[in-house]
Amino acid sequence: MWYKESVFYQMYPLGLCGAPRENDGRVVSRILQLKDWLPHLQRLHVNAVIFNPLFDSDRHGYDTRNFGKLDPRLGTNEDLKTVCDAYREAGMTLLFDGVFNHVGRGFWAFQDVLEKREASAYKDWFHIDFGGNTPFNDGFYYEPWEGHYELIKLNLHHPAVVSHLLEQVSYWIEEYGIKGLRLDVAYMVDRDFLRRLHGHCLSLDPDFFLLGEMIHGDYRQIVNSEMCQSATNYECAKGLVSALNSQNLFEIAHSLQRQFGQEPWALYRDLTLLSFVDNHDLSRAATAIADQRCLPLAYTIIFTMPGVPCVYYGSEWAITGSVQHDDADVRQAVETPIWTDLTDLIARLAEIRRRYPVLAYGTFRNVLIQNKQLIFERRDDSSRIWIAVNMEDRPVTMHFDAGCGTARELITDTIHDFGGGSGLEPFACKVWLMETS
Repeated sequence: MWYKESVFYQMYPLGLCGAPRENDGRVVSRILQLKDWLPHLQRLHVNAVIFNPLFDSDRHGYDTRNFGKLDPRLGTNEDLKTVCDAYREAGMTLLFDGVFNHVGRGFWAFQDVLEKREASAYKDWFHIDFGGNTPFNDGFYYEPWEGHYELIKLNLHHPAVVSHLLEQVSYWIEEYGIKGLRLDVAYMVDRDFLRRLHGHCLSLDPDFFLLGEMIHGDYRQIVNSEMCQSATNYECAKGLVSALNSQNLFEIAHSLQRQFGQEPWALYRDLTLLSFVDNHDLSRAATAIADQRCLPLAYTIIFTMPGVPCVYYGSEWAITGSVQHDDADVRQAVETPIWTDLTDLIARLAEIRRRYPVLAYGTFRNVLIQNKQLIFERRDDSSRIWIAVNMEDRPVTMHFDAGCGTARELITDTIHDFGGGSGLEPFACKVWLMETS
Protein backbone atom coordinates (compact mmCIF):
# COMPACT_ATOMS: atom_id res chain seq x y z
CA MET A 1 0.00 0.00 0.00
CA TRP A 2 1.43 3.37 -1.06
CA TYR A 3 0.97 5.12 2.28
CA LYS A 4 3.36 2.77 4.07
CA GLU A 5 6.26 4.09 1.99
CA SER A 6 5.28 7.77 2.13
CA VAL A 7 6.52 10.83 3.97
CA PHE A 8 3.57 13.01 4.94
CA TYR A 9 3.36 16.78 5.31
CA GLN A 10 0.41 18.48 7.02
CA MET A 11 -0.83 21.94 6.02
CA TYR A 12 -3.58 24.00 7.67
CA PRO A 13 -4.51 26.25 4.71
CA LEU A 14 -6.75 28.74 6.52
CA GLY A 15 -3.88 29.57 8.86
CA LEU A 16 -0.92 29.14 6.54
CA CYS A 17 -2.49 31.36 3.87
CA GLY A 18 -3.38 34.13 6.34
CA ALA A 19 -7.17 33.92 6.07
CA PRO A 20 -9.17 36.12 8.49
CA ARG A 21 -10.58 34.24 11.46
CA GLU A 22 -14.19 35.14 10.66
CA ASN A 23 -15.75 34.15 7.34
CA ASP A 24 -17.35 37.25 5.84
CA GLY A 25 -17.99 35.59 2.48
CA ARG A 26 -15.44 37.64 0.52
CA VAL A 27 -13.69 35.52 -2.10
CA VAL A 28 -9.89 35.86 -1.98
CA SER A 29 -7.77 33.28 -3.84
CA ARG A 30 -5.30 32.75 -1.01
CA ILE A 31 -5.02 29.01 -1.62
CA LEU A 32 -2.99 29.64 -4.76
CA GLN A 33 -0.12 30.50 -2.40
CA LEU A 34 0.27 26.77 -1.78
CA LYS A 35 1.67 26.27 -5.27
CA ASP A 36 4.72 28.26 -4.16
CA TRP A 37 5.45 25.60 -1.53
CA LEU A 38 6.02 22.81 -4.04
CA PRO A 39 9.79 23.35 -4.52
CA HIS A 40 10.20 23.30 -0.74
CA LEU A 41 8.21 20.08 -0.37
CA GLN A 42 10.11 18.39 -3.17
CA ARG A 43 13.43 19.38 -1.63
CA LEU A 44 12.12 18.01 1.67
CA HIS A 45 11.42 14.64 -0.05
CA VAL A 46 7.75 14.76 0.93
CA ASN A 47 5.38 12.77 -1.28
CA ALA A 48 2.02 12.94 0.54
CA VAL A 49 0.21 16.04 1.79
CA ILE A 50 -2.67 16.34 4.25
CA PHE A 51 -4.77 19.47 3.79
CA ASN A 52 -6.67 20.38 6.94
CA PRO A 53 -10.21 21.77 6.40
CA LEU A 54 -10.69 23.48 3.08
CA PHE A 55 -14.42 23.91 2.74
CA ASP A 56 -16.80 26.74 3.54
CA SER A 57 -17.00 27.17 7.31
CA ASP A 58 -17.94 29.66 10.02
CA ARG A 59 -14.44 30.20 11.41
CA HIS A 60 -11.75 27.52 11.69
CA GLY A 61 -12.75 24.91 9.13
CA TYR A 62 -14.14 22.33 11.52
CA ASP A 63 -17.45 24.21 11.65
CA THR A 64 -18.49 23.43 8.07
CA ARG A 65 -21.16 25.33 6.16
CA ASN A 66 -20.90 23.54 2.82
CA PHE A 67 -18.83 20.44 1.99
CA GLY A 68 -18.95 21.17 -1.73
CA LYS A 69 -17.60 24.72 -1.77
CA LEU A 70 -14.09 25.93 -1.01
CA ASP A 71 -14.02 28.41 1.86
CA PRO A 72 -14.23 31.83 0.15
CA ARG A 73 -11.37 33.05 2.33
CA LEU A 74 -9.24 30.60 0.32
CA GLY A 75 -10.81 31.18 -3.08
CA THR A 76 -12.99 29.23 -5.48
CA ASN A 77 -13.36 25.56 -6.35
CA GLU A 78 -11.43 26.30 -9.53
CA ASP A 79 -8.54 27.63 -7.41
CA LEU A 80 -8.55 24.45 -5.34
CA LYS A 81 -8.51 22.29 -8.46
CA THR A 82 -5.57 24.31 -9.80
CA VAL A 83 -3.62 23.67 -6.60
CA CYS A 84 -4.52 19.97 -6.42
CA ASP A 85 -3.58 19.43 -10.06
CA ALA A 86 -0.22 21.13 -9.47
CA TYR A 87 0.48 19.01 -6.39
CA ARG A 88 -0.38 15.76 -8.13
CA GLU A 89 1.72 16.70 -11.15
CA ALA A 90 4.62 17.30 -8.74
CA GLY A 91 4.25 13.75 -7.40
CA MET A 92 2.28 14.53 -4.25
CA THR A 93 -0.51 12.25 -3.05
CA LEU A 94 -3.34 14.28 -1.49
CA LEU A 95 -5.53 13.78 1.56
CA PHE A 96 -8.42 16.04 2.56
CA ASP A 97 -9.69 16.49 6.11
CA GLY A 98 -13.03 14.69 6.45
CA VAL A 99 -15.03 16.48 9.14
CA PHE A 100 -18.11 14.25 9.27
CA ASN A 101 -18.97 14.12 12.97
CA HIS A 102 -20.30 17.67 13.24
CA VAL A 103 -20.93 20.89 11.32
CA GLY A 104 -21.11 24.61 12.09
CA ARG A 105 -24.18 26.67 12.82
CA GLY A 106 -23.88 28.11 9.33
CA PHE A 107 -24.37 24.68 7.73
CA TRP A 108 -27.12 25.05 5.15
CA ALA A 109 -29.31 22.25 6.54
CA PHE A 110 -29.09 23.60 10.08
CA GLN A 111 -30.00 27.07 8.83
CA ASP A 112 -33.14 25.51 7.38
CA VAL A 113 -33.98 24.06 10.80
CA LEU A 114 -33.46 27.44 12.45
CA GLU A 115 -35.91 28.96 9.98
CA LYS A 116 -38.58 26.24 9.78
CA ARG A 117 -38.14 24.34 13.04
CA GLU A 118 -40.37 21.22 13.11
CA ALA A 119 -41.37 21.82 9.49
CA SER A 120 -37.79 21.55 8.24
CA ALA A 121 -37.05 18.59 6.01
CA TYR A 122 -33.62 18.44 7.68
CA LYS A 123 -34.61 18.35 11.34
CA ASP A 124 -33.64 14.68 11.61
CA TRP A 125 -30.16 15.36 10.25
CA PHE A 126 -29.29 16.41 13.81
CA HIS A 127 -30.10 15.25 17.33
CA ILE A 128 -32.76 17.84 18.18
CA ASP A 129 -35.20 18.24 21.07
CA PHE A 130 -37.77 20.95 20.34
CA GLY A 131 -38.67 21.03 24.02
CA GLY A 132 -35.26 22.33 25.06
CA ASN A 133 -32.94 25.24 24.36
CA THR A 134 -29.27 26.09 23.77
CA PRO A 135 -26.90 28.84 24.94
CA PHE A 136 -27.72 30.55 21.62
CA ASN A 137 -31.41 30.68 22.67
CA ASP A 138 -32.50 28.82 19.54
CA GLY A 139 -35.77 27.67 21.10
CA PHE A 140 -34.74 24.03 20.75
CA TYR A 141 -31.89 21.84 21.95
CA TYR A 142 -29.36 20.04 19.77
CA GLU A 143 -26.50 17.73 20.67
CA PRO A 144 -23.18 19.61 20.34
CA TRP A 145 -19.69 18.21 19.97
CA GLU A 146 -18.22 17.78 23.47
CA GLY A 147 -20.15 20.74 24.87
CA HIS A 148 -19.15 23.17 22.10
CA TYR A 149 -22.49 24.51 20.88
CA GLU A 150 -20.96 26.15 17.83
CA LEU A 151 -20.45 22.58 16.56
CA ILE A 152 -23.60 20.57 15.90
CA LYS A 153 -23.38 16.77 15.79
CA LEU A 154 -24.68 15.14 12.63
CA ASN A 155 -27.05 12.18 12.85
CA LEU A 156 -24.87 9.66 11.05
CA HIS A 157 -27.63 7.03 11.31
CA HIS A 158 -29.87 9.06 8.98
CA PRO A 159 -29.72 7.69 5.41
CA ALA A 160 -29.95 11.15 3.82
CA VAL A 161 -27.01 12.42 5.90
CA VAL A 162 -24.88 9.42 4.97
CA SER A 163 -25.80 9.79 1.29
CA HIS A 164 -24.95 13.48 1.34
CA LEU A 165 -21.53 12.90 2.89
CA LEU A 166 -20.65 10.02 0.58
CA GLU A 167 -21.66 12.11 -2.43
CA GLN A 168 -19.30 14.85 -1.27
CA VAL A 169 -16.44 12.36 -0.92
CA SER A 170 -17.14 11.07 -4.43
CA TYR A 171 -16.95 14.64 -5.70
CA TRP A 172 -13.63 15.25 -3.93
CA ILE A 173 -12.15 12.08 -5.43
CA GLU A 174 -13.39 12.78 -8.96
CA GLU A 175 -12.76 16.54 -9.03
CA TYR A 176 -9.58 16.90 -7.00
CA GLY A 177 -7.95 13.49 -7.33
CA ILE A 178 -7.50 12.85 -3.62
CA LYS A 179 -6.23 9.43 -2.53
CA GLY A 180 -7.20 9.59 1.12
CA LEU A 181 -8.96 11.28 4.01
CA ARG A 182 -7.90 12.31 7.48
CA LEU A 183 -11.02 11.61 9.54
CA ASP A 184 -11.53 14.23 12.23
CA VAL A 185 -12.41 12.91 15.72
CA ALA A 186 -12.62 9.39 14.28
CA TYR A 187 -12.50 8.05 17.84
CA MET A 188 -16.13 9.13 18.27
CA VAL A 189 -17.51 8.87 14.73
CA ASP A 190 -20.29 6.30 14.37
CA ARG A 191 -18.71 2.92 13.56
CA ASP A 192 -21.41 1.94 11.06
CA PHE A 193 -20.74 5.18 9.19
CA LEU A 194 -17.02 4.40 9.13
CA ARG A 195 -17.82 1.03 7.58
CA ARG A 196 -20.03 2.66 4.95
CA LEU A 197 -17.36 5.25 4.20
CA HIS A 198 -14.66 2.58 3.92
CA GLY A 199 -16.70 0.49 1.50
CA HIS A 200 -17.70 3.52 -0.56
CA CYS A 201 -14.17 4.90 -0.91
CA LEU A 202 -12.58 1.57 -1.76
CA SER A 203 -15.27 0.89 -4.36
CA LEU A 204 -14.09 4.06 -6.13
CA ASP A 205 -10.37 3.52 -5.52
CA PRO A 206 -9.03 0.24 -4.07
CA ASP A 207 -5.91 2.11 -2.87
CA PHE A 208 -7.85 4.81 -1.02
CA PHE A 209 -6.43 5.58 2.45
CA LEU A 210 -8.44 6.40 5.57
CA LEU A 211 -6.46 7.91 8.47
CA GLY A 212 -8.45 8.20 11.68
CA GLU A 213 -7.77 10.75 14.40
CA MET A 214 -7.35 8.84 17.68
CA ILE A 215 -6.25 10.97 20.62
CA HIS A 216 -6.87 8.20 23.16
CA GLY A 217 -8.06 4.63 23.40
CA ASP A 218 -7.23 1.45 21.52
CA TYR A 219 -6.33 2.20 17.91
CA ARG A 220 -7.86 -1.10 16.85
CA GLN A 221 -11.31 0.32 17.57
CA ILE A 222 -11.09 2.00 14.17
CA VAL A 223 -8.01 0.50 12.49
CA ASN A 224 -9.22 -2.74 10.98
CA SER A 225 -10.28 -4.26 7.68
CA GLU A 226 -13.71 -2.56 7.80
CA MET A 227 -12.85 1.02 8.80
CA CYS A 228 -9.49 2.82 8.69
CA GLN A 229 -6.07 1.65 7.56
CA SER A 230 -4.24 3.88 10.05
CA ALA A 231 -4.60 6.22 13.01
CA THR A 232 -2.72 9.11 14.60
CA ASN A 233 -0.20 7.74 17.10
CA TYR A 234 -0.78 10.19 19.94
CA GLU A 235 0.68 7.82 22.53
CA CYS A 236 4.13 8.02 20.97
CA ALA A 237 3.82 11.71 20.06
CA LYS A 238 3.12 12.66 23.66
CA GLY A 239 5.53 10.07 25.04
CA LEU A 240 8.35 11.37 22.88
CA VAL A 241 7.94 14.99 23.98
CA SER A 242 7.62 13.92 27.61
CA ALA A 243 10.70 11.69 27.40
CA LEU A 244 12.83 14.49 25.97
CA ASN A 245 11.60 17.01 28.52
CA SER A 246 12.11 14.69 31.50
CA GLN A 247 15.44 13.37 30.16
CA ASN A 248 14.05 9.87 30.47
CA LEU A 249 14.22 7.97 27.19
CA PHE A 250 12.86 4.90 28.95
CA GLU A 251 9.44 6.51 28.49
CA ILE A 252 9.44 6.54 24.69
CA ALA A 253 11.31 3.22 24.58
CA HIS A 254 8.50 1.68 26.63
CA SER A 255 5.81 3.00 24.29
CA LEU A 256 7.68 1.75 21.23
CA GLN A 257 8.16 -1.69 22.77
CA ARG A 258 4.55 -1.81 23.98
CA GLN A 259 3.25 -1.00 20.52
CA PHE A 260 5.71 -2.58 18.11
CA GLY A 261 7.92 -5.08 19.95
CA GLN A 262 8.12 -8.72 18.93
CA GLU A 263 6.66 -10.01 22.19
CA PRO A 264 3.23 -11.70 21.93
CA TRP A 265 1.69 -8.92 24.00
CA ALA A 266 2.82 -6.06 21.71
CA LEU A 267 -0.28 -4.17 20.62
CA TYR A 268 0.25 -2.83 17.11
CA ARG A 269 3.19 -4.47 15.39
CA ASP A 270 0.94 -5.33 12.43
CA LEU A 271 -0.38 -1.75 12.09
CA THR A 272 1.09 1.27 10.31
CA LEU A 273 0.30 4.34 12.42
CA LEU A 274 1.01 8.02 11.73
CA SER A 275 4.11 9.24 13.60
CA PHE A 276 4.44 12.94 14.43
CA VAL A 277 5.83 15.40 16.97
CA ASP A 278 3.18 18.10 16.58
CA ASN A 279 0.14 19.10 14.54
CA HIS A 280 -2.60 21.74 14.35
CA ASP A 281 -3.98 20.71 17.77
CA LEU A 282 -0.68 20.55 19.68
CA SER A 283 1.92 23.09 20.67
CA ARG A 284 4.69 23.37 18.13
CA ALA A 285 7.57 20.96 18.69
CA ALA A 286 9.99 23.85 19.19
CA THR A 287 7.76 25.13 22.00
CA ALA A 288 6.69 21.81 23.52
CA ILE A 289 10.27 20.48 23.70
CA ALA A 290 12.06 22.61 26.28
CA ASP A 291 15.57 22.17 24.89
CA GLN A 292 15.57 22.82 21.15
CA ARG A 293 18.81 20.87 20.83
CA CYS A 294 16.56 17.82 21.22
CA LEU A 295 14.52 18.61 18.09
CA PRO A 296 16.84 16.61 15.79
CA LEU A 297 16.45 13.62 18.12
CA ALA A 298 12.67 13.87 17.99
CA TYR A 299 12.57 13.91 14.21
CA THR A 300 15.15 11.14 13.90
CA ILE A 301 12.95 8.93 16.06
CA ILE A 302 9.66 9.60 14.23
CA PHE A 303 11.30 9.01 10.84
CA THR A 304 12.81 5.67 11.86
CA MET A 305 10.29 4.15 14.27
CA PRO A 306 7.51 1.90 12.89
CA GLY A 307 4.79 3.91 11.17
CA VAL A 308 4.68 6.70 8.60
CA PRO A 309 6.25 10.06 9.52
CA CYS A 310 4.40 13.36 9.22
CA VAL A 311 5.79 16.91 9.49
CA TYR A 312 3.53 19.86 10.33
CA TYR A 313 4.19 22.91 8.17
CA GLY A 314 6.81 25.27 9.59
CA SER A 315 7.98 22.90 12.28
CA GLU A 316 10.77 21.70 9.99
CA TRP A 317 12.51 25.00 10.69
CA ALA A 318 11.48 25.13 14.38
CA ILE A 319 8.65 27.62 14.18
CA THR A 320 7.18 28.19 17.67
CA GLY A 321 3.64 28.41 19.02
CA SER A 322 1.51 27.19 21.93
CA VAL A 323 -2.08 25.96 22.16
CA GLN A 324 -2.26 27.08 25.79
CA HIS A 325 -4.39 30.11 24.98
CA ASP A 326 -5.53 29.68 21.37
CA ASP A 327 -5.17 27.00 18.69
CA ALA A 328 -4.66 29.81 16.17
CA ASP A 329 -1.20 30.33 17.68
CA VAL A 330 -0.04 27.05 16.08
CA ARG A 331 -1.89 27.65 12.81
CA GLN A 332 0.01 30.76 11.86
CA ALA A 333 0.44 32.41 8.47
CA VAL A 334 3.70 31.72 6.65
CA GLU A 335 4.58 33.68 3.53
CA THR A 336 7.72 31.80 2.53
CA PRO A 337 9.15 28.50 3.78
CA ILE A 338 12.55 28.69 5.45
CA TRP A 339 15.50 26.28 5.19
CA THR A 340 17.69 25.66 8.24
CA ASP A 341 20.01 22.96 9.57
CA LEU A 342 16.97 21.24 11.10
CA THR A 343 15.19 21.33 7.73
CA ASP A 344 18.28 19.85 6.14
CA LEU A 345 18.28 16.99 8.64
CA ILE A 346 14.57 16.29 8.13
CA ALA A 347 15.05 16.26 4.35
CA ARG A 348 17.86 13.74 4.75
CA LEU A 349 15.74 11.61 7.10
CA ALA A 350 12.88 11.69 4.60
CA GLU A 351 15.23 10.60 1.84
CA ILE A 352 16.50 7.73 4.01
CA ARG A 353 12.97 6.74 5.01
CA ARG A 354 11.87 6.46 1.39
CA ARG A 355 15.05 4.72 0.22
CA TYR A 356 15.19 1.89 2.77
CA PRO A 357 12.08 -0.35 2.89
CA VAL A 358 13.22 -1.83 6.21
CA LEU A 359 12.10 1.44 7.85
CA ALA A 360 8.61 0.91 6.46
CA TYR A 361 8.23 -2.84 6.92
CA GLY A 362 10.97 -4.08 9.25
CA THR A 363 10.59 -5.41 12.78
CA PHE A 364 11.40 -3.31 15.85
CA ARG A 365 13.38 -3.98 19.01
CA ASN A 366 15.10 -1.86 21.63
CA VAL A 367 18.84 -2.53 21.76
CA LEU A 368 20.08 -0.22 24.54
CA ILE A 369 18.10 2.07 26.82
CA GLN A 370 19.52 4.63 29.25
CA ASN A 371 18.01 7.83 30.57
CA LYS A 372 19.76 9.95 27.96
CA GLN A 373 20.71 7.42 25.29
CA LEU A 374 18.60 5.10 23.18
CA ILE A 375 19.43 2.60 20.46
CA PHE A 376 16.77 0.62 18.61
CA GLU A 377 16.81 -1.68 15.61
CA ARG A 378 14.75 -2.06 12.44
CA ARG A 379 15.34 -5.35 10.63
CA ASP A 380 14.11 -7.32 7.65
CA ASP A 381 15.47 -10.32 5.74
CA SER A 382 18.03 -8.28 3.82
CA SER A 383 19.07 -5.36 6.03
CA ARG A 384 19.49 -4.13 9.56
CA ILE A 385 19.44 -0.49 10.68
CA TRP A 386 20.27 0.74 14.18
CA ILE A 387 19.14 4.18 15.31
CA ALA A 388 21.08 5.86 18.13
CA VAL A 389 20.36 9.14 19.92
CA ASN A 390 22.22 10.92 22.71
CA MET A 391 20.54 13.72 24.64
CA GLU A 392 23.55 14.44 26.86
CA ASP A 393 25.17 17.85 26.47
CA ARG A 394 28.53 16.10 26.41
CA PRO A 395 30.07 13.31 24.33
CA VAL A 396 29.45 9.74 25.47
CA THR A 397 31.02 6.43 24.52
CA MET A 398 28.69 3.45 24.37
CA HIS A 399 29.74 -0.20 24.46
CA PHE A 400 27.56 -2.90 22.94
CA ASP A 401 27.72 -5.88 20.63
CA ALA A 402 26.75 -4.58 17.20
CA GLY A 403 27.01 -7.99 15.58
CA CYS A 404 29.28 -6.52 12.91
CA GLY A 405 32.45 -4.47 12.62
CA THR A 406 31.25 -1.41 10.73
CA ALA A 407 28.17 0.40 9.50
CA ARG A 408 27.37 3.18 7.08
CA GLU A 409 25.99 6.18 8.95
CA LEU A 410 23.24 7.25 6.58
CA ILE A 411 22.71 10.87 7.66
CA THR A 412 26.33 11.82 6.97
CA ASP A 413 27.07 8.96 4.53
CA THR A 414 30.22 7.97 6.42
CA ILE A 415 31.61 4.67 7.69
CA HIS A 416 31.34 4.00 11.44
CA ASP A 417 33.68 1.52 13.14
CA PHE A 418 32.22 -0.19 16.21
CA GLY A 419 35.61 -1.30 17.52
CA GLY A 420 36.54 0.06 20.95
CA GLY A 421 33.11 1.55 21.65
CA SER A 422 30.96 4.01 19.78
CA GLY A 423 31.27 7.70 20.48
CA LEU A 424 28.22 9.92 20.27
CA GLU A 425 28.54 13.70 20.18
CA PRO A 426 26.27 15.89 22.33
CA PHE A 427 22.67 15.62 21.07
CA ALA A 428 23.80 13.24 18.32
CA CYS A 429 21.49 11.28 16.02
CA LYS A 430 22.86 8.28 14.13
CA VAL A 431 21.23 6.00 11.58
CA TRP A 432 23.56 3.05 11.08
CA LEU A 433 23.08 0.67 8.16
CA MET A 434 24.86 -2.36 9.56
CA GLU A 435 27.29 -4.24 7.35
CA THR A 436 26.18 -7.66 6.16
CA SER A 437 28.47 -10.65 5.96
